[in-house]
Amino acid sequence: MTLAGPREVGSALSNRPTAILLKVAGGLALLAVWEIVVRAFAPAYVARPTGIARVFFEVLGDREFLAAAGATLWAVVEGLLISIVAGTLVGTVMGRVALVEQGLRYYVNSLFATPMVAILPLVTLWFGYSADARLATVVFASFFSIVINTCDGARSVPLDYLEVARAFRARPLSTLFDILLPSSLPYLLAGVRLAAGRALIGAVVSEFFVSIPGLGFYIVYNSRIFKHNEALVAVMVLVAAGVGFDALVKWLTRRFMPWGRRS
Repeated sequence: MTLAGPREVGSALSNRPTAILLKVAGGLALLAVWEIVVRAFAPAYVARPTGIARVFFEVLGDREFLAAAGATLWAVVEGLLISIVAGTLVGTVMGRVALVEQGLRYYVNSLFATPMVAILPLVTLWFGYSADARLATVVFASFFSIVINTCDGARSVPLDYLEVARAFRARPLSTLFDILLPSSLPYLLAGVRLAAGRALIGAVVSEFFVSIPGLGFYIVYNSRIFKHNEALVAVMVLVAAGVGFDALVKWLTRRFMPWGRRS
């Protein structure tokens, strides 16, 4: 392995502002093309960057919008917590007990690949047209990705760790919390990152279908009354929530789990 010299390090540092400027310039160019195309070819009600900027802070200060955002994001958080607890338990058992893994793996993979839209009619039959249907959809969307990743993480624990635990007569709970879970935690967090995106999609899609208060219903309603700029603001909030959660999980991994870093 060769070490970078002072000139190479300085060149890399000097290129960082250039890379940032290129990203900003690319974003501004895309916004400019969007604005020009909409003004030239689309009706006046179609969303455009200047229109979104004009209503952005007005929408963010609207009580109705804040209530909708709170309902959707809280459902996502609540569903993720349920999925993390239940999915970690099921995935750990699957990863360490071969019979359980053989009996459940096919069904877990099949349900993971099932489109959320396909099960929404069944969810509404079971839970009604209420917030419970949204929560059930969020759990369904996020549960199986956590199970799959946790199972893979539990199976990847080095045998040397477990043999040392047996040699020192570690209790089963100590082995679980001191060896199995810390070793499989990077896999679990990868599953949580995937589950968070699916949970957001599940919450919004269920609000489309069930028509309950939330960002999904807010987007549909404003689109139907030709307030596309307001609808796009809600979409931007959803994107920001997803990106922010992903960045938070990455930061937590780097900060508190050095064993999970890639070399």
